[in-house]
Amino acid sequence: MNHKQVTILGVPFTHTNQNDFVQLLKQRIESEQKTFVVTANPEIVMKANEDSNYMDTIKQANYIVADGIGVVKAAKILNQPLPERVTGYDTVMDLLNLANEHRYRIYLLGAKQEVLEKAVNKINTNYPNANIVGSHNGYFDWNHNQIAEEVASLQPDIVLVALGLPRQEQWIAQHIANFNKGIFIGVGGVFDALAGEVKRAPEIWQKLNLEWFYRLVKQPSRWKRMLVLPHFVMKIYGQKVKGRK
Repeated sequence: MNHKQVTILGVPFTHTNQNDFVQLLKQRIESEQKTFVVTANPEIVMKANEDSNYMDTIKQANYIVADGIGVVKAAKILNQPLPERVTGYDTVMDLLNLANEHRYRIYLLGAKQEVLEKAVNKINTNYPNANIVGSHNGYFDWNHNQIAEEVASLQPDIVLVALGLPRQEQWIAQHIANFNKGIFIGVGGVFDALAGEVKRAPEIWQKLNLEWFYRLVKQPSRWKRMLVLPHFVMKIYGQKVKGRK
């Protein structure tokens, strides 16, 4: 099934909404179609524009979805609107619900060991029928480890990779040829949220598109990362001007 795409600063976003996208992933799990998903916010888009190797990496994905209201607003500015955000957090929660319903096999990669253990425990408690077949923390020798071999042997249906930008996408791109099936998705700080280390913004903040601000208030150390936003906006208007010529 071919999906319409919206290109924002060279990054091809899939034109979809949260519900349709999760149903698509369910179909691909059931048909054992190997799938690489990138949930991209403005930070990822800007990183890809600054690093051609990273742009090549994320373009290997089957689907890039708009994880961030900034991307949705950028698409609107470019007169190529996207239906809504398709966030990494919500996608993981939806996949866990599916895993609980259909007994899907899950592998978790990333985060500190104590955070990973808390996330695994939370999944086991809240999604008892989901089958966690393995996990590994995010601290390993990139060039000397057997994680990919372990994942290949376990044949999980869903692999959640929480190594942060850009390592999680690089890990998936580097190893996906070794796997026969599965949804592989970079999930950033979702393990921290699952573990209760970081709380997601209340729903009212989400509805007001102020989730980013809530996270900044709760984690002031994120302010340097927020500096990418004005540069992103300037480049979007630059793309809009070029499109008129």
